[in-house]
Amino acid sequence: QVQLVESGGGLVQAGDSLRLSCAVSGRTFSSYAMGWFRQAPGKEREFVATIGWLGTTTAYANSVKGRFTISRDNSKNTVYLQMNSLKPEDTAVYYCAADRWELRPGSREAAEYEYWGQGTRVTVSS
Repeated sequence: QVQLVESGGGLVQAGDSLRLSCAVSGRTFSSYAMGWFRQAPGKEREFVATIGWLGTTTAYANSVKGRFTISRDNSKNTVYLQMNSLKPEDTAVYYCAADRWELRPGSREAAEYEYWGQGTRVTVSS
């Protein structure tokens, strides 16, 4: 079956950086767009970033644009989220997700993703 396993979360101070990883198994990783979402305590899950199947298209939430970078390494079946200049408001559980359909440029909509990881917690202290 398809599995997504996130790693790289932790407790950091404001201004620090973290890199999240999401390893995918059980499907042809290179054919599918990937996304990162997050859910803060007491809030709805929200879109963070997406990358298309080719790796040439990306999109970001306005709140992270210029600070976060999504990338993928198809040789490792892994998608990354480089997070720089972290802020306390970035505190959340971060989830990676795999697109429902092949060969797409990525989406901001959670409903477009079929498989989800278990999440990795990021806590940013002020």
